[in-house]
Amino acid sequence: MAKGYWIARMTVDDADAYKAYVEAGSAAFAKYGARFLVRGGEFTAPEGTPRDRNVVIEFKDFETALACYNSPEYQAAREKRLPCSEGELILVHGYEGPQP
Repeated sequence: MAKGYWIARMTVDDADAYKAYVEAGSAAFAKYGARFLVRGGEFTAPEGTPRDRNVVIEFKDFETALACYNSPEYQAAREKRLPCSEGELILVHGYEGPQP
């Protein structure tokens, strides 16, 4: 079964308020077995419009990734994120096909 991923690109307008989101989201991420593959850090953006913060989170499957997003725990955390950041968040199925 393919893993599921969250891919987030955010511009954070208030770093202190964003910390409250990170803290609140930890309960949902622990509950759903999230594994952070990318969480901030240095980056280069050779194409597109860059954001301040890039995050990739791995889940055991797409259904678990979706359940985490829709959980009351994450939705409460999300309410803390919305006023202090803007960006994109997508949930995606992992690739199971042959590797090049």
